[in-house]
Amino acid sequence: METTATIIRNTGSSYIARDRDGVETKCLVKGNFRIKGIRTTNPVAVGDHVELSAPGPDGVAYITAVEPRSNYIIRRASNLSKAAHIIAANIDCAVLVATLAHPTTSFTFIDRFLATAEAYSVPSLLVFNKIDLLSDPEDQGLLEAVEYLYRSIGYDTMGISAATGQNIDRLAEYLHGKVSLFSGNSGVGKTTLINALIPDLDLRTAEISAVHDTGMHTTTFSEMYDLPGGGGIIDTPGVRGFGVFDFKKEEVSHYFPEIFRCGADCRFDNCTHTHEPGCAVRKAVEEHFISESRYNSYLSILEEASEPGADKYRKAY
Repeated sequence: METTATIIRNTGSSYIARDRDGVETKCLVKGNFRIKGIRTTNPVAVGDHVELSAPGPDGVAYITAVEPRSNYIIRRASNLSKAAHIIAANIDCAVLVATLAHPTTSFTFIDRFLATAEAYSVPSLLVFNKIDLLSDPEDQGLLEAVEYLYRSIGYDTMGISAATGQNIDRLAEYLHGKVSLFSGNSGVGKTTLINALIPDLDLRTAEISAVHDTGMHTTTFSEMYDLPGGGGIIDTPGVRGFGVFDFKKEEVSHYFPEIFRCGADCRFDNCTHTHEPGCAVRKAVEEHFISESRYNSYLSILEEASEPGADKYRKAY
């Protein structure tokens, strides 16, 4: 007899699924298990709702089917790869944890993550951690400017300190009742933040590298943790870069809300916003109505989407 359950842990070689009664079962996928239309390194992700076979004598079940996803977040498996990795599925919010110091999260990384969330219909929240380290007035001004930039585009942002507890209650209220993906570079304090939100969890953290000012990986696989009062957090390993996957070049501007809105005023309907006369987007960049950093991120993704063979892999829900 088959059981419906939700994947709450992915170790790479096996999964843990939890059914409606809270019973957790170790499960595996057969070698030829694939979801039609998506070429990925992991056919099943944390957050997936799956069908399980009856457990064998060893207590291990097999995943026989994955139910249709409401959404998912996906990234290129590596910069040179044509395959992708599904980070999480069926999520209410994608939380990008970033820092403006120790280490510094690049705007390109932020924009690639947000564009991917847009492409796969996932609402996002941009959390700036370690604001306790921004004691200099210039650093405070940078935080205010960056938050203003992303809020003016339409994104929710929040400055917090997992170390001091500043605004943790506000974040907990925002996440209440939602299944949220947490992602970010190594060293941004993602694990410390999750420990602050779920005090009994006590996940392991590591010190920042003094030499490179980067974090050391402490999360080695993806796992969903229950939030007190309802909802859950899907913790994922820290990543250094965020390779977008499966973007059509003519659709890239759709994933930058301010560029998409401004592009309606371009002279040509198929304007790429790179060289065409009468381009409203380039004019807006020149006049500082569109951020130069956002425009550069758009160009980097557009270049990636224009690579030979980039259109071979189409996303499927």
